[in-house]
Amino acid sequence: MKYVKTDWSIPYYNFALEEYLMSEAKEDSYIFFYVHKPSIIVGKHQNTIEEINKEFVDDNDIIVARRLSGGGAVYHDEGNLNFSFVQRAEKSDVNNFEKFTRPIINALKELGVKAELSGRNDILVEGKKISGNAQYYKKGRILSHGTLLFNADMSNLSKALKVKDLKIKSKGIKSVRSRVANIKDYMENDMSIFHLKNYILNYIAKNTEIDEYVLSEDELKKINKAAEDRFSTWDWNWGNSPEYEIQKINKFPCGLIDIRLNIKDGKIKDCKIYGDFFTRRNIEELEEFLHGKVYERDIIKRDMKNINLSDYFNGLNVEEFAEFLTV
Repeated sequence: MKYVKTDWSIPYYNFALEEYLMSEAKEDSYIFFYVHKPSIIVGKHQNTIEEINKEFVDDNDIIVARRLSGGGAVYHDEGNLNFSFVQRAEKSDVNNFEKFTRPIINALKELGVKAELSGRNDILVEGKKISGNAQYYKKGRILSHGTLLFNADMSNLSKALKVKDLKIKSKGIKSVRSRVANIKDYMENDMSIFHLKNYILNYIAKNTEIDEYVLSEDELKKINKAAEDRFSTWDWNWGNSPEYEIQKINKFPCGLIDIRLNIKDGKIKDCKIYGDFFTRRNIEELEEFLHGKVYERDIIKRDMKNINLSDYFNGLNVEEFAEFLTV
């Protein structure tokens, strides 16, 4: 495994690094850590404006960035340690969060933090979330990355993020603030966020050979270009959100699915799918497939009979999806 040492505190550059390691890097396995300035990180399939408190974000100069992976929006600041694994993988590895969170959890346990994986992708301590994880798969490689709330500003976290009522009710929680906690509050001995990073890295090195990987000047140019041309742009982070005549939203085992439809002459003219789900294929493929389809349940089921819906929504079948889409 190669350890990539970075000092970027702006998310656009770390996400560009993730994309580079996924698309062009030659080694089999990488890991790196990063700490961001106050930022909201939205999932690839989310509608940004619905996930944030825009007024608070603007007033407090909070960065808004979209990552490559699906999942929900998270808050980053200098009290939040983030980690990224990039490895060769099969499609079957998607949604295997246990594989990547195991060393993180075990390292925390050595520090006296009783961490455990819960639900799809969260690490909890005494029922409170200290880490959210997400994944992205592309052409035989997987990115599995996550947050570690070490000493984050919980007041800013709760003010910056919006949580949909549906998600709150489905998880039996009252607010963002009531379901998260800082790792530092559960540690037996005090340490800095950078000592925590080194502790986790050294723990992984007990069982995996790790060498430091230094990015070349050419690699840095490519990463900087991607950060500036894509990850820092309005189109990527906000995008145009057209007005939709129909909105379908529901919570499934695979996550929250929020679909916006524009129907004209009985057919789907426009389709946009948001949510905190994880996919094996690009959700844009499904949006394009639905474009022009007759908006009628039985016809949609018939037209989708050869679609492997689990590539988009794990565990959801065509009949369930068609019913949700058209009810």
